[in-house]
Amino acid sequence: MSEHYQSQGSTGLILYGIPKSRTYRCIWAAEEAGLPYTVEPVSYGAESKTPAFRAINPNGKIPAMRDGALVLFESLAITLHIARRAGPPLMPEGDDAARVLQWTLWVATEVEHHIIRWAANTFYRPPAERVPEEAAAASATVLTALSVLEGHLAGRDWVVGDGFSIADLNIASVLYPSYAQGFGLGSLSVTEAWLRRCLARPAAVRTLALREG
Repeated sequence: MSEHYQSQGSTGLILYGIPKSRTYRCIWAAEEAGLPYTVEPVSYGAESKTPAFRAINPNGKIPAMRDGALVLFESLAITLHIARRAGPPLMPEGDDAARVLQWTLWVATEVEHHIIRWAANTFYRPPAERVPEEAAAASATVLTALSVLEGHLAGRDWVVGDGFSIADLNIASVLYPSYAQGFGLGSLSVTEAWLRRCLARPAAVRTLALREG
């Protein structure tokens, strides 16, 4: 069983999972929001398949969240909920709220599957099961998608509006695990500078210390 993590004064928000998983996205969001939270350790495999946990997430996967009467699964849905609770600037208002959803869905559909495919064929799978051609193809697909972000970030510091928002967190949190393992951004210097700004935020530093600890 993994270690139990709790923010100072934690009372309400419960995150189910472990930091070395997509749960870290939710922890980062809670840290940015300044909301008290507890991480109830549930690991991959048997722990997430029990009847008790399936009552929380019938998919039998981590993370999941309980916030009072509200129970959610899917990490990006959880981060969006946390940001909505926090309000601006983490969750912008008006048209920018729609732009947050746009970029969150973009990273989930255009980037995440392919960067996981790169990771699987670079460091997740045992060496004998890795296919270098798959890694190369996945990398090319990710870089093509990220060229859209590169163009969007030209002349701006953050993805939506004038400040860091949950859109930045959601995209950065998809990229980080592979970036930390050597995924190269090539000529996408604007994107890399933006990613480094995201990861240097105090809430990110605290979260990554848990994830990598």
